[in-house]
Amino acid sequence: MPLPPDVLELHDIQSGVLRPRPSPYAATYILLRVDNRRVGRKLMGRLASVVASAAHPTSPTADTWVSVALSHTGLKALGLPQDSLNSFSWEFQQGMRARANALGDSGESSPERWEPPLGTSEVHVVLTAVSPTTAQLEAVLARVQETYRSVAEIKVIWRQDCHALTTGTEPFGFKDGISHPAVDGSGIAGSNPLEEPLKAGEFVLGYPDETGSLPPMPSPGVLGRNGTYAVFRKLHQRVAGFRQYLKESSKNHDDEELLAAKMMGRWRSGAPLAMCPFHNDPTLGGDARRNNGFSYGDDPTGYKTPPGSHIRRANPRDAAVAGVVRLHRMIRRGTAYGPELPPGVLEDDGADRGLMFAFIGSHLGRQFEFVQSEWIEGGEFLGLGE
Repeated sequence: MPLPPDVLELHDIQSGVLRPRPSPYAATYILLRVDNRRVGRKLMGRLASVVASAAHPTSPTADTWVSVALSHTGLKALGLPQDSLNSFSWEFQQGMRARANALGDSGESSPERWEPPLGTSEVHVVLTAVSPTTAQLEAVLARVQETYRSVAEIKVIWRQDCHALTTGTEPFGFKDGISHPAVDGSGIAGSNPLEEPLKAGEFVLGYPDETGSLPPMPSPGVLGRNGTYAVFRKLHQRVAGFRQYLKESSKNHDDEELLAAKMMGRWRSGAPLAMCPFHNDPTLGGDARRNNGFSYGDDPTGYKTPPGSHIRRANPRDAAVAGVVRLHRMIRRGTAYGPELPPGVLEDDGADRGLMFAFIGSHLGRQFEFVQSEWIEGGEFLGLGE
């Protein structure tokens, strides 16, 4: 008997779509180029045996998973008919390089400065492997590599290894991976007990979204149902520059920490300013049951959490701004790459470090692009400039 249209077919949804990454973690991203469509199609079949589904979120191996994503040029390389290629989201068809102006990718962040082959038509397949430990990660990577090893028409064109820092934070020193929305029907809890689960169609194609409608689907429908769109970005972080700014703008160490908290909206421990605006509370910051359970309803002016702080711009929560906030919610993932800059060092050592960022959602335009252009880059909705 077929399932009702709003019951998630978890066995056919990639675990990495619905499940937050483990903490701590090790991760690897591998980009492939497909030079033969017949071989590429066979590769998809082999990878299907490696990708974990979301059907068993509490199994012993649930925190170790592999995800596979295809770019629009990747679908073309596999021989998808033009009518089908034209049925995908317009933003997806164009690719991120062509969307640079809409996303604020200008100046030093312009596509000409991107690390090759990111943003080029050579990127066909993105493989992501995540695990709590390096040993478990290497084991699953060995299975992944067996699917394309010794196949001349499949080229590995890029790889990025990531790892949890010893501090348990992202490179700027903030506790990361805190916010995760609950998806209706997934069985995976969200991190904010005050937020109702979002309709599955906000993140998985083929199900009703928050408007009560089905997200636009590629044709034929089998190409989209239980899939999603993903955005994949490598974000370089100038850690020494950030530390210098804090020191130059503060009178003492306590001032530095308060300024950093005001910029982020959280203390570096993860404790939100909304719950402890005047002093850090590491116990609260480390409590996953409480550190994301807040709103901004009692702070419309921003005396606790500044309107321009990162977490408030990226997710205004219950604020009555920019339409319905739930229509712009995203699943965001971040994994750190590069060596740690030792504590207290204020000079850049020239090492490449930062975050691998991933967005997951059904609506590239009103989710990722809207948040990036209107809330992060714009700020007019809060009466702020760029």
